[in-house]
Amino acid sequence: MLERKVKTVRALERGLDVLLEVQARRAVSLHELHQALALPKATLLRMLLTLGRKGLVWQRLADGAYLPHLGTIAHNAAAPVEQIAQIASPYMKALSTKVAWPSVLAAPRLDHMEIVETNSPLFRLDSATLGPVGVKLSYIHTATGRAYLAACDESEREAIIARLRPKDASQGSEDDLRAILRETRERGYAAREPLHPWPDRSKQLVLRDGRRSMAVAIMARGSPVGTINLTWPAKRGTDEAVMLRHLEALQQTARAIGHAVAVQSAGGTDHSS
Repeated sequence: MLERKVKTVRALERGLDVLLEVQARRAVSLHELHQALALPKATLLRMLLTLGRKGLVWQRLADGAYLPHLGTIAHNAAAPVEQIAQIASPYMKALSTKVAWPSVLAAPRLDHMEIVETNSPLFRLDSATLGPVGVKLSYIHTATGRAYLAACDESEREAIIARLRPKDASQGSEDDLRAILRETRERGYAAREPLHPWPDRSKQLVLRDGRRSMAVAIMARGSPVGTINLTWPAKRGTDEAVMLRHLEALQQTARAIGHAVAVQSAGGTDHSS
């Protein structure tokens, strides 16, 4: 008996080609996929949308790149920060529909915070351009950094401060920093003000960029895993007015992200997004 020839499903083959390409590159643009696979961009978009709905890929807000869902990567060696960015992305997109100004998500490093996601591209304003991913932010001179430094436990905080302390730092300046962090914990959010004298990164940018910012820590299982901020041009609103209008939405977003991170780290599935 002759073996009957079975045809393959060409559309499925193409979809798998797209998935394998995304997994191989770990982050890829639509144009790069178009060049690599020689498929029309409209076709690729439909495939990526389908793969996204099946939980196989996700699109980063910060630059539009497509990334593999972390659960689909064999021998997953992804850093926790990538997991946090993936989890936070849809919540940050939802936040962009509730508030007038953009946000960044940042994760802690030894002596700085690093931007890992931003919804800035969803806003059509030059004044709303934040990021890109990978930018290093000061622990001391940005709301983003202060929010984390205020929320972490004492041993971690002391280690970070020791790394940042200038050799000629006065006792008064260190006392001022601790007072800023204490006030941040008491009111539940961080701001850029008051300025601090230590010459840490971002200081000159904060002094001249004409922006204001507030940030809150993202807590998962009682510990901060990152921070999320809100940034606006100083000329477009006073701190009090913006905070009164948007602080609750920012805090709710941080709580939702923290809950989702905790659920996933425990091996569960979060259905609240």
